[in-house]
Amino acid sequence: MQASDPTPDDDTMDELLAIRRSIDNIDAALVHLLAERFKFTQKVGRLKAAGGLPASDPERERVQIERLRALAVDSHLDPAFAEKFLNFIVAEVIHHHEQIASTGAIETHSV
Repeated sequence: MQASDPTPDDDTMDELLAIRRSIDNIDAALVHLLAERFKFTQKVGRLKAAGGLPASDPERERVQIERLRALAVDSHLDPAFAEKFLNFIVAEVIHHHEQIASTGAIETHSV
């Protein structure tokens, strides 16, 4: 056996698998939470479209970024990562709001 290619023992593999199961559970929870979040943002999009409001609300986005950066710091998470993550979500939400405003509905990937 080479030093650069160690074979993990059973305890290490058991712990690794347990940690990965926890990660998988968290990933599943994230997907469910994002789906729930998008249900609410779709409602926001319909309200904005009905009221003639723009798809984007830069002040709300700025406040949310500040809030999430602070939450990230409190949670020992890189605030720049939290901001990138939120920016990605906000871009998708704005896209949905634009679709709702132009067509009254959004494309979904539901089965």
